[in-house]
Amino acid sequence: MERTIVELIARKRDGHPLTDREIQRLVAGFVDGTVADYQMSALLMAAFIRGMDDAETVALTEAMLHSGEVIDLSNVPGTKVDKHSTGGVGDKISIALAPLVAACGVPVPMVSGRGLGHTGGTLDKLEAIPGFRTDLSIADFRRIVAEVGTCMIGQTREIAPADKRIYALRDVTSTVECIPLIVASILSKKLAEGIDGLVLDVKTGRGAFMKTEASARELATALVRVGTRAGKRVVAVLTRMDAPLGRTIGNANETREALMVLHGKGPTDVVECTLVLGAEMLVLAGKAASEAEARRVMSEAIASGRAVEVMERMVAAQGGDARVVADPTRLPRAAAVVPVPAPRGGVVRGIDALELGLTAVAMGAGRTRADQAVDFAVGIEIDAKPGEAVRAGEALARLVVHREGDAAGLVARCTAAFDIGDNAAAAGALVVGRVDAASP
Repeated sequence: MERTIVELIARKRDGHPLTDREIQRLVAGFVDGTVADYQMSALLMAAFIRGMDDAETVALTEAMLHSGEVIDLSNVPGTKVDKHSTGGVGDKISIALAPLVAACGVPVPMVSGRGLGHTGGTLDKLEAIPGFRTDLSIADFRRIVAEVGTCMIGQTREIAPADKRIYALRDVTSTVECIPLIVASILSKKLAEGIDGLVLDVKTGRGAFMKTEASARELATALVRVGTRAGKRVVAVLTRMDAPLGRTIGNANETREALMVLHGKGPTDVVECTLVLGAEMLVLAGKAASEAEARRVMSEAIASGRAVEVMERMVAAQGGDARVVADPTRLPRAAAVVPVPAPRGGVVRGIDALELGLTAVAMGAGRTRADQAVDFAVGIEIDAKPGEAVRAGEALARLVVHREGDAAGLVARCTAAFDIGDNAAAAGALVVGRVDAASP
């Protein structure tokens, strides 16, 4: 006998697992309107409180995945691999990573997101490139991946539509921080891309959604376990997100910095994070036997100019001004630069990534609602990173704004994000862990 929707909600409320068929019915019913918003909200809260086992999480992922179109990339030869980050401040890695890995012979189909809250979004950063379109059709997405090797778009109405609607409910019912629901949301979108493998950058620290290493590892383990059960090759890398990544925050600001990596330049931590994740992608795709070989292959792609060429071709294919790749100064930049002076001399012991992320949002570089526009031209440029010495009055950072008056009240907030002491704090490693299918 088939249970009613109310009975299914009650079973989850009481801690019983739901079957694959029951979860599929619930998701399909929500999409076609036979399951009401308030019923799905009740189910999400029950799952938040009671949890979901791996079988339920796989079933939820599959149901959300097949609520829309699963992109067929069988016309693209090779092992298709994507990367997903759980989000952080100054995280512009995808912008350089996708064309770099594609230049090494690995197709990278990438469906990215927008910024919300204190973290930025890859789509907003890419759209700082004049003319660049992320709202392409699936047909155009397939064509560009086949012709260029990579394409970076946003979630379309055809890709996992159930996820988009369920996430909207989670956002307003305080059920976002639930690992099974996070896993299903991430994987349903990523598996819809037609990929064979996925590398996850799970961030931990003050500027990440997962504040502790333990919670980040729990999420990484669940993502790898469920992704593997769904038939994909999945690896997760845990990276530190206490201080911002790189020296820039803001959309055009971060795109400019990411492009420098393709020219063999850029901040050390941005370069290292790009190479760490890129090496995992190349090994996963069988293009390198080891991390050392993968790093050599990527270094050659940068030195030869192939990585820049792929980026130029992708930008042009997506309607953007490809000249910005060779000349990132063409990206928009607000006219006024307001320094943030150091209140005392010493050494920067740490930077509160969350506080700087929120400061950037207050400047207009981010959004607090999904329907808000962002200002591509404003942002923060960091002069003093952790471990670097600074004299009193020297710039810790610079606020890039349209008018000096726009920085009123933000200088003090930015100053408070910097911890200055007499001695440097012990530097933590960028990579704090790794999880794969063989991990305990």
